[in-house]
Amino acid sequence: MNRLIVLTGIVFIAVSCGGKKSKHDASGIFEATEVIISAEASGKVETFHLKEGDRLTEGQQVGYIDSVQLYLKKMQLLAAQKAVVARRPDITRQIAATKEQIDKARLEKARVENLFKDGAATQKQADDADSQLRILESALDAQTNSLSTSVNSLDEESVTYNIQIAQVNDQLAKCRIVNPVEGTVLSKYAEAKEIVVSGKPLYKIADTRNMFLRAYVVSGQLENVGAGQDATVFVALSDGSSRSYPGKVTWISDKAEFTPKTVQTRDERQNLVYAVKIEVANTDGLIKIGTYGDVDFAKR
Repeated sequence: MNRLIVLTGIVFIAVSCGGKKSKHDASGIFEATEVIISAEASGKVETFHLKEGDRLTEGQQVGYIDSVQLYLKKMQLLAAQKAVVARRPDITRQIAATKEQIDKARLEKARVENLFKDGAATQKQADDADSQLRILESALDAQTNSLSTSVNSLDEESVTYNIQIAQVNDQLAKCRIVNPVEGTVLSKYAEAKEIVVSGKPLYKIADTRNMFLRAYVVSGQLENVGAGQDATVFVALSDGSSRSYPGKVTWISDKAEFTPKTVQTRDERQNLVYAVKIEVANTDGLIKIGTYGDVDFAKR
C-alpha cells in the first residue's frame, strides 16, 4: 500500500511538471512606452493638477512654474523698445523745410536766368542763384543720408529687443507645464509649492492603451516569425480562463540573449532566445504594465 501511494505521488508530480510547459508559441511581459516629463524652467511650482492614474491628453496644461520675474523682464524690454521707436526720426518731416528751400531756389534760379537773357541781370547773379541751389541740394542729400543711418541704427536696436522679447516669451511658455503625449500618469515626482530646477523630473506617463508584449522565441522559431506578422495575444484571468487580443509583430531583436528567468519559451532547453515585440491595443484596460502574457503567431 505504501509503495502504491508513493508511485501515485510520483506520477502526479510528473504530470504537474509536464503541465507547466507553455501551450503557446511564446510568453513574455507587457510593456508601454514610458516618458518622463521634466521641468523646463526653474522656480516654485505654483499649481500642479495631476495625480497618479490620471488620463492626460496631448497639449493639456497641468500646472505652471512661477514666472513673475520673467514677466517683469518682458515689460522692461517692451518699454525700452518703445523708447527706441520714439527716437526714430521722421525723415519726411525732417527734410520738408530743406525741400521747400530747394523749390524756392529753383524758382529764383529760373527767374534770374530769364532776367539774364533779357540783360536785366548780371552773370554773377545767375551764378549765385545756381550755386545756392546746388548747396541746398547737397545739404538735402547729407541730411537724408544722416537720417537714414539713424533710422537703420534704431531699427537694428529694435530688432535686438524683438529677439530678447522672443527669448523671454519662450521662457514664459516653458513655465507652463504642458503634457506632451497622451497617456496615463504612472508616477508623480513633485508637488505644488516645491522649488524645482530645469531638468527635474515632474512625472512619468505612458500610453497604456497601446501596449507591447515583449516575448522571447528560440532560434528555430525565427523562420516563422517576421515584422508585420499578425499574432494573437492571451492574458490569463483570475478564473483560470484567458482573454485574447489581436496583435502585430513590430520588432525582432537581431541579437540573442539568455532566457530571462521569469519567461517561458516553447523549448525551455535552449538558453539563448530572441526578443520580439508584439503591439496590442488595450481596448478594455485589462492589460497592465508588467502583466504576463502569451502569444501565438499567425502562420506565414
